[in-house]
Amino acid sequence: MQSSLFVLSGPSGVGKTTIRQELAKMIPELFVSVSATTRQKRPDEVNGRDYLFLGKEKFDAMLSENGFFEWANVHGNCYGTPTKPIEEKLANGKDVLLVIDVQGACQVRERMPLSSILIFLLPPSLDELKSRLSGRKSDDDEQVKIRLENAKSELKSLLNYDYSVVNHTIAQATHDVASIIKWCSYRRKYDRQGKN
Repeated sequence: MQSSLFVLSGPSGVGKTTIRQELAKMIPELFVSVSATTRQKRPDEVNGRDYLFLGKEKFDAMLSENGFFEWANVHGNCYGTPTKPIEEKLANGKDVLLVIDVQGACQVRERMPLSSILIFLLPPSLDELKSRLSGRKSDDDEQVKIRLENAKSELKSLLNYDYSVVNHTIAQATHDVASIIKWCSYRRKYDRQGKN
């Protein structure tokens, strides 16, 4: 069975986590991966729902055992996608969504060039992104400044993606990403049936 591996990336604060949660409700047949991270849990986050929060030693142990499908160091913390659930779902013909940064997206594209579909989530403007980062009150001014500088760098990766969506509102952006996922899944199944 042919399945697709969707990747959603974008700058910190653009709304990736919220949209991931909405997509899980909107497309229940889609397997939505939860990344592991070494960063500290924010007050409103739930371990296993938002991220798998791991200590650095545990993360490094998994890394040494090839336990990550992709991984990256972002803003001084490590993030990675556990390999086993991804490989199991893809082998069973289930479409998968990873919400990861641009470094991880490049690794996925190299690993699965024919079945990966990359979607970049954009803020309406850098001023709006700064407002969103400051508004969530989880980072100090210096962290917000670092994340904005990283965002400018990440935006240069846009041309490596298959699709882009501007997040004016969560509802609109979720609908747009869901439409891309549904269209690509339908097209892949249709192409496969046509070859049979």
